[in-house]
Amino acid sequence: MHRKDSTQRTSRRFIRAVLAFTLCVLQPVAAAQIDQQRELFKSVYETVERGDWSPVDGLSASDQALLQQYVLWPDLRATWLRANLRTTPAADIDAFIQQHGALRPARELRYKQAMMLARDGDLGGFQRIYEQFYQGQDIARLDCLSLQAEIDAGRFTRVNQRALDLWLVGTSQVSECDPVFAYLNDNNLLGPIEYRQRYDLAVEAREFQLARWLAKKIDQPHVDEAALWIQAQANPEQFLSQHNPSINGPTYRKQLTYAAERLTYRDPELALRLWHRVEKRYGFSTEQQLRTERHIALWTARDNLPGGYKLLAKLPVAAQDDEVLRWRARTSLRDTKWKRLLIDIAAMTQIEQDSEEWKYWHAVALHRTGRVAEANTAFASLSQERSYYGFLAADELGQDYALGNNQLAADDAALVSVANNPGIVRARELFLVGLDSRGRSEWDAAVQHFDPEEKLQAAILADRWGWHSRAISTAASLKQYDDLSLRYPLPWQQQFELYSSAARISPTWAYGIARSESLFMRDVRSSAGAVGLMQLMPATGRQVAKEIRLPYSGLTTLTDPESNIRLGTSYLGQMAERFGGNRVLATAAYNAGPHRVDRWLPEQGSEDARVWIENIPFNETRKYVKRVLAAQAIFHWRMTGKLQRLSDELPLVKAATETQLASR
Repeated sequence: MHRKDSTQRTSRRFIRAVLAFTLCVLQPVAAAQIDQQRELFKSVYETVERGDWSPVDGLSASDQALLQQYVLWPDLRATWLRANLRTTPAADIDAFIQQHGALRPARELRYKQAMMLARDGDLGGFQRIYEQFYQGQDIARLDCLSLQAEIDAGRFTRVNQRALDLWLVGTSQVSECDPVFAYLNDNNLLGPIEYRQRYDLAVEAREFQLARWLAKKIDQPHVDEAALWIQAQANPEQFLSQHNPSINGPTYRKQLTYAAERLTYRDPELALRLWHRVEKRYGFSTEQQLRTERHIALWTARDNLPGGYKLLAKLPVAAQDDEVLRWRARTSLRDTKWKRLLIDIAAMTQIEQDSEEWKYWHAVALHRTGRVAEANTAFASLSQERSYYGFLAADELGQDYALGNNQLAADDAALVSVANNPGIVRARELFLVGLDSRGRSEWDAAVQHFDPEEKLQAAILADRWGWHSRAISTAASLKQYDDLSLRYPLPWQQQFELYSSAARISPTWAYGIARSESLFMRDVRSSAGAVGLMQLMPATGRQVAKEIRLPYSGLTTLTDPESNIRLGTSYLGQMAERFGGNRVLATAAYNAGPHRVDRWLPEQGSEDARVWIENIPFNETRKYVKRVLAAQAIFHWRMTGKLQRLSDELPLVKAATETQLASR
């Protein structure tokens, strides 16, 4: 009884709050009040997020009135409503959504309300929301819940085809689709044909466990076939070694090529030997042979194994695509075969030849083969670019870098107009109260409707606000790259300098890492789980924090800019020490992990760092290292006003044993 009375009182307060907000939004908020509103919001938000409205009730009447005028008041109310969705009268929720439905917090509340109705078995209530807001958006979870509602209502004619469309996917569907598929099965709408169709899709998607489950509904041959797919996936070496000619058929040949592909990632040389054993015993198609041979050749070259270039070069012309030609050139580069490199580059498409990467190496090859005048002309042209290769070309000639710093032109009237855009106002306030991710979403939604000049002023505005990720990305969307103070800002400079010094690394290097990792977003999380400005994995953060005696509280620590900078610079310093002070190797290790870099080192002797970078097997890491090194050069100029030669930061990459000795 007490809970019901409490809910009713809260509901009445909510209705009064909505009415108050409706009146307040009609009144302009004095600029002097915004800071106070922001602080009030921050003081109550975390508690409200846990479903407790008492901090708001505890404010003075004047503070409550001020908070209700705040542009983020709907966000605060939506936060409380989400936490108390089950105990809040539906009418109150509907009233809030009706008033604020154009805002993201109201849309999120609507989605949560719809899902709650579905979980509670009120499929009719769910369906009313679905038909108005979600129909046609191809969200499998919602579509299947809608079909459940149709089935419950007896509208079967609207179900069958839509349900079959959701059935025919090669991956496991969301659990909300299970009752729909049960309906299809119970009504004999799923037969061998439908199971075979989905089975084929699962095999194509390499979802072999799903394929095995589907096979049980088809026949024993399909069960046996699915088992072979699973064997090829789990132990490709054994599958190829123990191949069975008596099974020879189209599917078995696909399984053999798949096993060869899987094994290649681990051991290209073994994959090649086993492939040679099976290729003449089975009637592989030309396409299967070319695809498999190309795959093995590429990974032989990527892994710097003997015979890589020969395998690539002997591929038929039909298999000599851009990636093959790139790795032919990289292998020639690694082997210092300059004349061969010129031939490899000449075989590329014009688009590839015109890329900065191959323009630079073409010029190097010209120089190494005695065609110095031609090389210098090519270097001079490329040196006009503000990039990794442009800097290297300038180094070849001893020229200054073409930094080309030109500040974007601000228009005061346009800046005021953009700053007063309702979406930008909300975005900025979300950023300033610490809800960065929500702020970025609001910003992106607002600027997508701007014309180019408005976007330009928005980029300048974000930079002035210290919202660097939005400034950089918005300027980039306009291909505006010349304002280096905007594109290469120096936030948290004191912390970067202090903690870089403690880690015995350059702050310009740390800045290059942070910009490349996060665009200075303190809260960003990668798909792999890395967090914060310098994108640290939680386990790495915990270990480094322990080593430097920094109190560690998981995400709270990693999303705190100062703590993240301290941890990130410390880890970067550890990588530098491990690899003998070689920033190239340490940068690669920061991205791909030190153990991978260990495997990529020369077996003996030493290698030109530029050549080593080009032959990093992972595309992402290769691009990352170049991006960080170029950014470091720009940050050095930004912080000191002086030029730091990129080539001076590229010491020889030494063999593993030498590097390990140097790091002790």
